[in-house]
Order: sequence, then C-alpha cells, then structure tokens
Amino acid sequence: MESHVTGADVFFVLLGAILVFAMHSGFAFLEVGTVRHKNQVNALVKILVDFAISTVVYFFFGFAIAYGTSFFVSASELSGGTGGLFEAKGLTLVKFFFLTTFAAAIPAIISGGIAERMKFAPQCFATVALVGLLYPFFEGLMWGGNYGLQDWFAATFGAPFHDFAGSIVVHAVGGWIALAAVMLLGTRIGRYTKDGRPIGIPPSSVPWLALGSWLLCVGWFGFNVMTAQSLENISGLVALNSLMAMVGGILSTLVIGRNDPGFIHNGALAGLVAVCAGSDIMHPIGSLFVGGVAGAIFIYAFNLCQNKLKIDDVLGVWPLHGLCGLWGGIAAGIFGTKALGGMGGVTFAAQLAGSLMGAVYAFVGGYIVYAILKATVGIRLSSDDERMGADLAIHKISANPDTDITR
Repeated sequence: MESHVTGADVFFVLLGAILVFAMHSGFAFLEVGTVRHKNQVNALVKILVDFAISTVVYFFFGFAIAYGTSFFVSASELSGGTGGLFEAKGLTLVKFFFLTTFAAAIPAIISGGIAERMKFAPQCFATVALVGLLYPFFEGLMWGGNYGLQDWFAATFGAPFHDFAGSIVVHAVGGWIALAAVMLLGTRIGRYTKDGRPIGIPPSSVPWLALGSWLLCVGWFGFNVMTAQSLENISGLVALNSLMAMVGGILSTLVIGRNDPGFIHNGALAGLVAVCAGSDIMHPIGSLFVGGVAGAIFIYAFNLCQNKLKIDDVLGVWPLHGLCGLWGGIAAGIFGTKALGGMGGVTFAAQLAGSLMGAVYAFVGGYIVYAILKATVGIRLSSDDERMGADLAIHKISANPDTDITR
C-alpha cells in the first residue's frame, strides 16, 4: 500500500512539474505578443535557452544550496532503491523537476523587462549566477529551513514567514531583480522624446499576448495546487483561492483599465501572483479582494513606471511580479489570519518583514550581477543592432523568414 501511495505522489508531482513547465511557453508568448515584430524570435529563444541553462545549474549547484541534496550518487540511490536521502520511486527527482520549473521562472520573468535591447550571451551568464546561486540561497532560507532564519521569524514576530507557492520567493525575487536589470540597461531607443515625454510602442500581437496569459493561467493551478508535493497534503482551498484571485485581477483591470486587453490579460496574472503566498490559508473572499487589489496595483504601477519614472520595463514585470508579489506576501499576513476568515498561523509582522527582505535581497543581488556584467562584457545591444531588431542581429532570422525573400 505504501508503494502505491508513493507512486501516486510521484505522478502527482510530475503532473505539477509538467504544468509549470508549460507555463514557460506562456512567458514566451506573452513576450512575443508584447514586443515588436523584429524581436519575436529572440523572445522565444531566450525563454527556452534560459530554461535549459537553469536546469543544468540548478541540478549541479542550486538544489544543493537550497536543500543540501547533491545528485553525485549512483542511479540506484537516486531512484530511492537503497534508502538514504532520496525518496522511493524517484519522488525526490520529480520534486527536483518541479522546483526547477520554479527556479527557471526567475530568468523568464526578467526576460520580459529587458526585452528588445539586451545582449544574448550576457543574459545567459546572468541566468547561471541567478539560478545557480542568488535564487537558491534565498529559496533555502525560506523553504529549506537554512541558517535558522525561519526560527528567528517565529521567535521575533510570532510565526514563521509564510509563502506557500512563491509570491515572494519566486515572483517578487524575479520582479525586483528585473527592476535592477532594467535600470542598468536604460530605455529603448525612441521610447522617450528628448524632453522626457513617453512615445507609445504598441504590442505586435494582442492574440499572442492573450495566448501567453491563458497558458500561464492554466499552468498556474499546477504551480499553486501541486506545491503541496503529495496527495495527502493537497487542498481544494488552494485551487479555489487561486481561481478567485485570478478573476479578481481580471475584473479590477477591466474597470480601472477601461477595457484595455493588455491590462485585462495581465490582470489575471497579477491576481495569481498575489495569491501564491497565502493560497493555502486565506478565505476565498479574501483571495478575491487580494486579486482585485493586485490588478489595481499593476495598472497604477505600470503607468507610474513607464510615464513618470521613465523605467522602460517592456512587459511591466516589476509592477506585475515585483510589486504584486510583494503585496501577496504582505496580504497573507492580513487575510490569512483567523480574524478575517483565514486558517491562521501567520502574523502581519512576519509577513511584512519577510516580504521586504525578499525585495531588498533580490534588488541588491540582481543589481550586483548585472552591474558586473555591464562593466565586463557589456549588456546592451549596439544602437544599430537594436534598431535592426534582436531577431536579425542575434539569431540571423526573422519571425517570418519567407517574407524576407526578395524575388
């Protein structure tokens, strides 16, 4: 019977890993639809290559840093047939696959912010540093119990920092690293006039953008629900909270964004980003509110970022992941309490402190990584290559090669 239970858990976590892996196609198509036509191929290639690099460095370094588990043992031990650190039937291995898809979300998030003017090789180098060291160190602090940080939170603030599915550990970290990278890159050519007035650059394809949002939304139920890591721990509350936060984000951006399709499709993602942290402890009505606020945060912060602060974050990943993730981490300490219908076990102080810690850690760490790359190998395309577009400048092919043939 125990063998069957373990086998079911292996299949359960594997399905979650596949769903989150599929989300990376959502990242790709969201970027494809948002950037100009001359940068669509680059968007697709970046997400796929970043996933491959992330898998390799997380396998050799990241997973060991976060959880103290190394894969430098025999295949029989890896499969769990000989006891030791590895669970039976390869359960540890599918958990690694699942967590790899989380780790690879960091460069996928950043990709949207730095689009249309980032060199390809330096971004690959950044992925190595971010997924091989920066992200797993913080992951280990919050999810791996490393260095006693969670014990300190509990002793100081009355509860550990709670981030069930990564509003802070994944989304806020990715979003605040992206802010650092975007600031160091500078704005795209032609994005602002000489006197600082923004010049609109419309998306290349609303249908591709919408497809990206849909793919992310569908996969997100694997991202959140299957974070339980076993059938025994699965909770339908996580699924319902995710759903309610998603629709809350859609409805608030529908109203505030005045029917703008870009805002609406990103509003769904804003709600899902925000609900990750407390999706296992909040009441569905609280999740609806959290998602609605996240949608509003995204619109107002996106406009502030682009029009007032002159931060050329192409897909708005800092507002979407950085700020909505920060809100989600804090909101878990509000709507997760029993006083507001939640499950309890959290405190506002712990959530505020942990959320701010994640944002500061990610911004400072990301700034260091991209500043080093900028000072050594350079991170920005030449002006000629940027005008030509990353597709032809880097990959030597456009999104529609047949149209480039002259007869």
